[in-house]
Amino acid sequence: MEFKSTVAIINLTTGESQITNTPTELLHAYLGGRGLNMAYLRHYLLIAGDPKEIDPLSPENPLIFGAGTLTGTIAPNAARFNISAKSPESGILGDSNCGGFFAAAMRKAGFDRLVILGRADHPSYILLEDGEIIILLAENMWGTKVIKAQDLLKEKHGPGTISAVIGPAGENLVRMAAVMTGKKNAAGRGGMGAVMGSKNLKAVVARGGAPISIAQKDTLRAVRLQQQKYLKDSKIVQVLGKVGTPLLYEVSNRLGAIRTHNSQKNFFEDTLNAEEIEHYVDKMLACTSCIVHCRHRNTLGGEGPEYSTIGLLGANLGIAPTDQVIELNNQVNDLGLDASSTGTIIGWAMELYQRGIITAEDIGNPIEWGDFETVHELIDDIAYRRGFGDVLAESTQAASQFPPVARDYLIAVKNLPQSDPHDVRYFKGFALGIAVASRGADHLRNRPTLEVFKLPEDVREKIYGRANDPNPEGYKDKGLIVAWSDDIYAVTDSLGICKFVTHGFNSPHLLGYDHFSDLISAATGFDISPEALRRLGARVIDTERLINADFGLTRTDDTLPKRYFDDPMPARKTKGHKIDRGKFQIMLDEYYYERGWDQDGQVSLESSQEIDHLISLLGA
Repeated sequence: MEFKSTVAIINLTTGESQITNTPTELLHAYLGGRGLNMAYLRHYLLIAGDPKEIDPLSPENPLIFGAGTLTGTIAPNAARFNISAKSPESGILGDSNCGGFFAAAMRKAGFDRLVILGRADHPSYILLEDGEIIILLAENMWGTKVIKAQDLLKEKHGPGTISAVIGPAGENLVRMAAVMTGKKNAAGRGGMGAVMGSKNLKAVVARGGAPISIAQKDTLRAVRLQQQKYLKDSKIVQVLGKVGTPLLYEVSNRLGAIRTHNSQKNFFEDTLNAEEIEHYVDKMLACTSCIVHCRHRNTLGGEGPEYSTIGLLGANLGIAPTDQVIELNNQVNDLGLDASSTGTIIGWAMELYQRGIITAEDIGNPIEWGDFETVHELIDDIAYRRGFGDVLAESTQAASQFPPVARDYLIAVKNLPQSDPHDVRYFKGFALGIAVASRGADHLRNRPTLEVFKLPEDVREKIYGRANDPNPEGYKDKGLIVAWSDDIYAVTDSLGICKFVTHGFNSPHLLGYDHFSDLISAATGFDISPEALRRLGARVIDTERLINADFGLTRTDDTLPKRYFDDPMPARKTKGHKIDRGKFQIMLDEYYYERGWDQDGQVSLESSQEIDHLISLLGA
């Protein structure tokens, strides 16, 4: 079976669609998911004009949905897809990864990737069905929340209909709006929901079609069974299946590494521990082909919360009651907001009010730590752009409406609010990771979790390829471990596999390049060595670096919030820790060296020319 990837180029302005296949050389170089999305994104951005000048909310901004190479197969935890565009939140690379059931349905409907161009004249949605594309009017769906919109689409198109939709936040061009599928699966980072809204696109709907073609079905079944057993024997997989990601809150909180009151404090109440969340859990749920089952169905009508939501809508805002945090979780999901950005931006506003930088007169009402009712109302106001909510709907770009000193208290990198609730001043590798991550302050690009574990030196050397300093509080060798994490997570995202079963994310075991090679060969018939997979991951990172260079980013943008450099952590084991500016620059030098970039953080000429050649295969 020939390894193919079907792409639909959909122009909402003209209503025309073109179906084609990704050039074979390009497909082998990037595989799928995030990797191919980056190649297509750079191509279409350059076609549209100067990337720096493209308004992210204009018809010229391409919007790309891309399923992973293994998504929808029986490969373990292969459910994920990426949505990519120029971010209306950060103004640079926008790329968000999402699980659930939509991507498998999109592939079964006949499409591995959608490139969505232009803008519809009226609120519309795209229907993918049995290899065909139909653009339909959204009719009574515009204005509906996330769950209602999906219900209406299922009622209209029948059982088996799976959709990715925006809520009121996306329709109102809130810069931190998410694309949602199900009750909580969010392509949340970077405002991809706002890009959909700017295109008058309420949803992408998939149904029908044939099973995904598999090169060697029996071999894939055997590999799946072998890897499934290996994963189920893992302690972290077992714990995630019982309590989900909230297990991380108690560990971080006890250490003193939970962002609290906009990172003024570093620990909070035990009411948000996993055992307290469990009182509100009805059932554990899973995504396509998942063996972990880490997602909660909560008793308050939604799904979740995750560790990030607990921290950023709980501790970061000073809200301790468990049920209130779960209610806020359900609220942001149904409105179609990114929980991480929403919690970070509201926490920022709370500190600005606390310090008198903004006043009750400026915002309409006092906004104080722990005030659930005000936060609940403000989240609605953000989604519908009402009052002060209209200002915060601009996310980090709201800084232009505040006094200049307000930026000193913004916990963001490259204008993207930090995604996780972890205070990185203690773990220096985590700090470097969010500083260099291609889409901004984000732990899912390269979080080097293994530095937390006290692994034997020979184990560390085997993982990273050479001896390295095991001290997580130190600065030495962090460039090595972050670059290593960069590459494997880029491969994972290109395959559509969840990071919870990926080597290095939460464990020194789980699935690595050898396992991925076996899965790719069985599923597609394409043989790629573990070493070539590592190079593929590096190619994805280089492509993202080139995209951000097109947007004008330089070494100075690989930095951290001012507070992380200037303010020591106040309590518990992490007390006194902050990031030394000089040593941070040395970490950055080491990271660039490991990536093969120059001292300014620029991609090598050889890699740049290779990527330019590959992208040129897409034509003029």
